[in-house]
Order: sequence, then structure tokens, then C-alpha cells
Amino acid sequence: MNLMIKVAVAGASGRMGREVVKMVLEDPELQLVAAVARAAEGSDIGELVTGKPCGVKVTNDLELAIMDGQADVLVDFTTPQLAVVNTAIAIKHGVRPVMGTTGFSPEDIAELDKQCRERGIGGLIAPNFSIGAILMMQFSAQAAKYFPHLEIIEYHGDQKLDAPSGTSIKTAELIAEVRQELRQGNPHEEETIPGSRGGEYSGFRIHSVRLPGVFAQQEVIFGAFGQTLKIRHDSYDRAGYMPGVNVAVKKVMNVTGMVYGFEHFLD
Repeated sequence: MNLMIKVAVAGASGRMGREVVKMVLEDPELQLVAAVARAAEGSDIGELVTGKPCGVKVTNDLELAIMDGQADVLVDFTTPQLAVVNTAIAIKHGVRPVMGTTGFSPEDIAELDKQCRERGIGGLIAPNFSIGAILMMQFSAQAAKYFPHLEIIEYHGDQKLDAPSGTSIKTAELIAEVRQELRQGNPHEEETIPGSRGGEYSGFRIHSVRLPGVFAQQEVIFGAFGQTLKIRHDSYDRAGYMPGVNVAVKKVMNVTGMVYGFEHFLD
């Protein structure tokens, strides 16, 4: 019989964190042992999220929380400013980080991978846990072999802190792996308003839309002579990410090193 996986949640009182807490409490193979957040300190996180006490109090001290709870896994949905520090704290104590927070540089990932391997544990940095979003990225990389002219447009709410999104960056990286760098558009084009053509990555453009009322969408538009192809994914509810987070929490127990991208956890 497998032992339950002990899970700590950082950002537990936030909108994504609450969904993670709910998912953990509903899964008999998982045990919630810590809830870390800046807000609602001292509150029972179960009562806060589901209306039913679970015995886990919210604290703002991540290091103490994962030590006291003897956590196996940390699930983090906080902010880009906290992500690297929180990951390093988890690894230091032998806790496997599952990071839904974006903002990691390639250098950060390489250093955290080194730390994981030194401790003999695994971790995951996932720009997106949605299986549909992963398929959108993979389909886009496949299409880029035949349609090298493309642009990415990603849409999020106006409270998102980073731009472009982690999902669009990961999509761009996957496309760049199979597509030779190609500068698109007229070589003499000029931006009369700076930034109007979006951010440039490997010769193509990424556009970030930030508006109230928007949740999370992304489309990759491919252009060729006489035709276009659009590959789009839309998320409407944070609960849609939870099956992916659940898979990640369980599979991270069996890997070594820092894995970048949830697609590596899919069969």
C-alpha cells in the first residue's frame, strides 16, 4: 500500500492556491500538511476554502511550515518575485517543488536543477498545467515545421504580473527547437508606436493582451501563401488546471532533477 504524499501549498489563500487546497483535501492519496500565505494567517485553510475545518492553519513562514509538516511536495502558486526563493527553500529541506508560478530564467532553472540533483530529489516548473494547453503547444511546434511564419497572441486578466506569459514563452521555446530562426515581415517596417509589433523571439512576435474579464487564452497564428492556420486554447476556470497539478504531485516523487514543462509528465 502506498503511503500518502504530504503536500504543502504556497499561495494557499489565493485563487489558484484555494483550488489546489481543495484538490488535495479531496484526494485520499494526498495529505495537506501546510498552507502558506500572506493573507488569512492563523485561519484554518479548510474552513476558508471549503467551509469545513481540516486542522491546517495558514502561516506566512514557508520554511517553518514545510519543516513542521514534514512535507514531501510543495505546490507553489505565488508570485514571480517569490518563486525562485521558495523553490530553493523547498529543495534545501528535501521537499520536491511543483511550481505553477512563472518568472524563472534559464539560469534559474539550471541552478535549481543542480540543487535538486545534489539532494537526489525531483522538481517541476510548469508554465501551464492544463492538458489542453500542453497539446496546443505541441501542435504548434509540429505546425511550425511546415509554417515557419507565425505570431503568438496570449490573453490574460489585467492583474497578471508578468508579460509575456510563461505559457507563451514555453510555446516559443518549443517552436524554436524545430524552426530555424527567421525574421518575418518587411525588413524595412517601422513601428510608429514603440512596441506595437510585440516582443520578438527567434524572429517571430509575441503579443500580450491584459484586460479585465479575461481569464487565460492563447492562439498561435501561422501564415503561408493563400492560407492561415490558427491553433488556440481557452481556459475558463482554474479548476481545469487541477487534474494536471494532481498528476504532477504524484509523478514528481519518481523523478530526479528539475523538470521544465508539464508535458514531460504526460505519457
